[in-house]
Amino acid sequence: MLKASCNGSDRVQFMAQCGFAGQPASVLVRRRSVSAVGFRYPMNRVLSVRAIVSDRDGAVVNRVGAEAGTLADRLRLGSLTEDGLSYKEKFIVRSYEVGINKTATVETIANLLQEVGCNHAQSVGYSTDGFATTPTMRKLGLIWVTARMHIEVYKYPAWSDVVEIETWCQGEGRVGIRRDFILKDYATDQVIGRATSKWLMMNQETRRLQKVSDDVREEVLIYCPREPRLAIPEEDSNCLKKIPKLEDPGQYSRLRLMSMPQEIIDSHELHSITLDYRRECQRDDIVDSLTSIEGDGVLLEVNGTNGSSIAWEHGQAYQQFLHLLKLSTDEGLEINRGRTAWRKKASRL
Repeated sequence: MLKASCNGSDRVQFMAQCGFAGQPASVLVRRRSVSAVGFRYPMNRVLSVRAIVSDRDGAVVNRVGAEAGTLADRLRLGSLTEDGLSYKEKFIVRSYEVGINKTATVETIANLLQEVGCNHAQSVGYSTDGFATTPTMRKLGLIWVTARMHIEVYKYPAWSDVVEIETWCQGEGRVGIRRDFILKDYATDQVIGRATSKWLMMNQETRRLQKVSDDVREEVLIYCPREPRLAIPEEDSNCLKKIPKLEDPGQYSRLRLMSMPQEIIDSHELHSITLDYRRECQRDDIVDSLTSIEGDGVLLEVNGTNGSSIAWEHGQAYQQFLHLLKLSTDEGLEINRGRTAWRKKASRL
């Protein structure tokens, strides 16, 4: 059983924040239009923008366009799309972001998703506190928190590959906001991954969840697609599938950094990961990590079998696992639940 001390650098938190930066100096919001005069950044920098204007049907006439900004703004390989409703950025995979096989790790993918989400938020001028807060949210002391994250990787980019990531937000019922991502190999335009996430609003002082008010919704949705746009078609994915709770002890609960069976790590690569966040993990908390095979609980060879612990998608077999991260206390309160799917590694030539 893994027992680890949580702190600010824990990898458990790699998808916990994806905030908007940049506080609007003057923003006028109406039901059918929004005009932005300028965005004031830290150290009294002012970023000029063109106005976003929406017609009666919600179509964007003009988009946010930065004429000047920080040095990072000018060097960053990202910008809003022509309609102003999504953001694209290109990243070079660095040598320190790859594993032993010279391809990016899932941690690298998650970090890039966080970075592009933050930069998207900054490009439309939201707050400097790193939590994507709108003016109304800051007035009421509200922040965004991650409720669920689902990532699928079809092909891991290699060292020095250029990856282009597109991201956008949209409403998710009355209680949350959804952020989606599409990852492409910039050289070939091939889709190599997709991701989706759900965010809820929480009172920063009481730590209680709150519904998204109409005022906040209007402030956010002005920058969102008018029609539903899903990176992952939900009917063809596990992204909404309920994750059952694991009972202690799990099949694979080991005293090391991860509780996955070594034979899977050696012979497979991660295809998808889904995380459901249940509660916060505080500094110096001790946590336990549990893993079990989903289904009948037996590791199966995938050649010619369709056992219940094997998932099939587009002719490809995946071994699925359930995960639980919990506080190492008598109550054993859940921090998050997870599901991973693993595919056999391609043979090396």
